[in-house]
Amino acid sequence: MRRAVVTSAATAAGVVLLLSLKPHEAAGPAPVIGSGPGTGAGQGTAAGSGTDSGTGAEVSAPSNAPAPSASAPASTSAPAPAPAAGATRKVSGDTVNTRYGPVQVQVTLAGSRITAVDVVKYPSAERRDREINTSALPVLNQEAIAAQSARIDVVSGATYTSDGYVRSLQSALDRAKG
Repeated sequence: MRRAVVTSAATAAGVVLLLSLKPHEAAGPAPVIGSGPGTGAGQGTAAGSGTDSGTGAEVSAPSNAPAPSASAPASTSAPAPAPAAGATRKVSGDTVNTRYGPVQVQVTLAGSRITAVDVVKYPSAERRDREINTSALPVLNQEAIAAQSARIDVVSGATYTSDGYVRSLQSALDRAKG
């Protein structure tokens, strides 16, 4: 009986401490475009099992994600001339091979601001891949646009796809900078 009382009291104290924590504020504004190679990869948190399944295939984005543009090049070998302020341009990221298939994104920029992210390739060979990515990719797109960088959290249950997404997004942002 005494053990139950002590355990309950400790749990209550832990909950009170947890609820009293305030989120810390960043020291300064996040950079609009990533700050270097590899920035953002692995910086998120995953609370789920972190599993994707199946093999990869190149397909269009899921039905509830924005459709990719067919007119943009798959990759750029040389940096394009700097666009005029406010000009819209699309930059493709590297194709990142993950455990379950390739992931590639294309970022749309207005000046240096991210306005859209289209997923060009993602794992979709298996039914479970399609389930996972139908819900995970729109979340990743929203996170990237909100963060204005590749420093985003991974989506629980889509850890490998999230990692590939972040790495491809960072390579696109690096290309846009260079």
